Amino acid sequence: MAAKMTTMLTAETTASTQALWRVRLASALRTAVAGIIVGCTTLYGPEHLRRIQAFPAFSYVTTILIVSDATLGDTLRGCFNAIYAILQIMIPAVLSLWLVEPGRFTPGLAAVVVTLTSFLVALPESTPLMTKRLAFGQIVIVCVGAVIHGAETGVVMHPTHVASSTALGAFASVLAMLIPYPLLAYYEVKKTCRLYTENASERLNLFVKAFTAQDKTTAVDLITEAKFLFKAGSKLLLSIKDKQKGMPWERPQMRFLKPKCIDPREKLQELEVPIRGMELALTSCPSFPVGMIDEELRDVLHSLKADIGLKLEQVKCYASFDATTAPEIKKECVHKSLRALKNISSTEDVPASFFFYCMELLRDGLPVAPSSDCVVKETEKTNTEQSSDSRNQNRSKCKLKQSRSTLSMLPSRESLLFALKCSLSLGLAVLLGLAYNRENGYWSGLAIAISFERKRQATFTVTNARAQGTAMGSVYGIICCIMFQKFENFRFLALLPWIVFTTFLRHSRMYGDPGRISAVIGALLILGRKNYGKPSEFAIARITEATIGLMCFVIVEILFQPARAATLAKTQLAQSLEALRDAIEDIVLFVHQKNIPTSTVLRDKQKKLTSHINELEKFTAEAKLEPNFWFLPFNDTCYEKLLGSLSRMADLLLFVAYKTEFLSEISEGFGVEWKDFKEQITDDLELFTEKVTYSLKCLEEVVLIKSLTVLEQELQNRNISHDIELGRSSNEDVHRSLSPDEEEVEEILSSFLQHSNEVVHKIHTNEGEDKLKCEMVLSFNVLAFCISRLMRETTEIEKEIKKLLKWENPTRNINLYEISCKLNALYTK
Repeated sequence: MAAKMTTMLTAETTASTQALWRVRLASALRTAVAGIIVGCTTLYGPEHLRRIQAFPAFSYVTTILIVSDATLGDTLRGCFNAIYAILQIMIPAVLSLWLVEPGRFTPGLAAVVVTLTSFLVALPESTPLMTKRLAFGQIVIVCVGAVIHGAETGVVMHPTHVASSTALGAFASVLAMLIPYPLLAYYEVKKTCRLYTENASERLNLFVKAFTAQDKTTAVDLITEAKFLFKAGSKLLLSIKDKQKGMPWERPQMRFLKPKCIDPREKLQELEVPIRGMELALTSCPSFPVGMIDEELRDVLHSLKADIGLKLEQVKCYASFDATTAPEIKKECVHKSLRALKNISSTEDVPASFFFYCMELLRDGLPVAPSSDCVVKETEKTNTEQSSDSRNQNRSKCKLKQSRSTLSMLPSRESLLFALKCSLSLGLAVLLGLAYNRENGYWSGLAIAISFERKRQATFTVTNARAQGTAMGSVYGIICCIMFQKFENFRFLALLPWIVFTTFLRHSRMYGDPGRISAVIGALLILGRKNYGKPSEFAIARITEATIGLMCFVIVEILFQPARAATLAKTQLAQSLEALRDAIEDIVLFVHQKNIPTSTVLRDKQKKLTSHINELEKFTAEAKLEPNFWFLPFNDTCYEKLLGSLSRMADLLLFVAYKTEFLSEISEGFGVEWKDFKEQITDDLELFTEKVTYSLKCLEEVVLIKSLTVLEQELQNRNISHDIELGRSSNEDVHRSLSPDEEEVEEILSSFLQHSNEVVHKIHTNEGEDKLKCEMVLSFNVLAFCISRLMRETTEIEKEIKKLLKWENPTRNINLYEISCKLNALYTK
């Protein structure tokens, strides 16, 4: 079995590698074609055209920014961004040259104009990032060119030359994307959607085989094989997200004429939740074969699998992504699975019930619930009489909404920070670049103008990649110039292999996109131009100027964002634990908060938790790349495991919300004594939430500790003794855990199942209520599985946090319970 799995994985890896090579090679060739169009136009085009294109270097830069891994829709969007950038810069550039005569432009004045103009360009949040990058580059060229050429600079013609060079790069990109045939985002997204559905279908088959496996070894092998497919599925979803941005530019009616367009990624993302749940159920099964599986359930399993396979085939064959033509999935209800689960499962069989539930979710789709705002609006509509107080409250709400809409027009703190960073970096780079070398003063500002990002990035790593890329590209250009001394007119053909190489360099971990862009531009500036002096002298001057610009970039980044990613990741971990604790506190049944179902509140808090987890993932990825310097190395292994536990708990909370919604809806349909039922189930859920939220609260406080040494010093300064702070003898409960142990988990789970079973047996079933009773059984099984896994994942989080503290304090014996008691004593004293 293992050999067969290895063979299959090798074959799949080979096929995917070949497909990846073809895609990247096609992208490289299109980039090369765009560069050749620019080169032929600027080197061998008509005289009047060459005269207008006075800055071919920026034409190359524009093509590199637009064409890289783009579809036709992306390229059209990039062309629009280039035109938008031209319109943004032309007026302030001409106005600056008119107010201050070009002959009076000094390096200091140029730096001031660049700073002010780039601040105005960077401030609006609605402006696309590529537009801002191209605008930054144009204003740098305009101002530095005015300093270099002085009175010879034309007030109107100089900005026009810069704009025409930008436009040439944009139009060359569009033309290259049409040769030999257009690469449409629409068909690329459809193709990727098909690949994803095939991936999902294969995972489904593997999980069903693992569920019916006769031994644990076979089941583990199948689960492991499916994990590789999970990574591929995640990459396909990201690819869909990137490529679908160009679809509205290819089919504008999707945005303007058909507003109810389906987002393919969102529809496919709905498949991920139950599939991840199936994996979670399988990894929780204590033994194989699964004890509750009999012939009836086996038939149900295959019936569900067939229905899901039909649904995936229909999804794969979507004719388009618009809501009017999407095929309807016929949901032939299979109630055998419900009738087969006649009783509440034992603790060993709960994962199997959850597995069946995930398959039903996969077949029927995720249940949809209105948001809390919608629920409030519906409640307000049903109230026919309003008191004067409520009218006053509504008026105040309207005023509040108006004030919020007014405030939303103001720039946010993030956009203001981004604008300040961009403007100060560019202004400083232009000033120091002109001070070092007036003739080549462009390159200090251009080196960073095209590389700004709204989000945080690993500053030192990115800067290092850009510096190395600039050096590599320049050296390659010099070598090619030496080799093509006798064939100077054909030396730009040497760019073809370099562009291909740098396209693959973009996907490397060491250089990435910043290093790739710097490398390809470094060679383009040497091989794609004429009459700029000796290549070696120009290369050295440009490398120096680029280094000056990158130093300015690093200095400003550190001044505005001094916190390390590792520190931010630790803080975000504490916030994620707080959001998780806040969500778990709302796991209750049959309770409404201000006319809002508790399950709806739980859904909203689950979304908030997911956003915190995404932020933690970003900081973790950045912290992996940043250098350690004199700091402790980042423990990425622990953070990856913590991310895994938090993501699983977020999924479990979503399942809990589904089931609490269902149980709340049907609770009024039976004649059972619900008061007793509520008390029993509520006691079990309260015990669960109390234990888990207490653990998460303690872990959150422990994570925020900056130093154990400082904590002990603070305790000594306040004269808090060891016995008082712990409330116990020194040898008692030394190995006590903050989170529930396995015995407590089993105890809570058994109690919950017992009370649920008693309630189900009290229901007087008849022909009409039999199906509903079976659904209740399944719902209680799912809830039991979720609360047990939430407790176990809390234990896993505690283990990883303990490892983190041990990593930071290698000489200490870490006892989280003792540390928590010390913190309690410190806060309560």
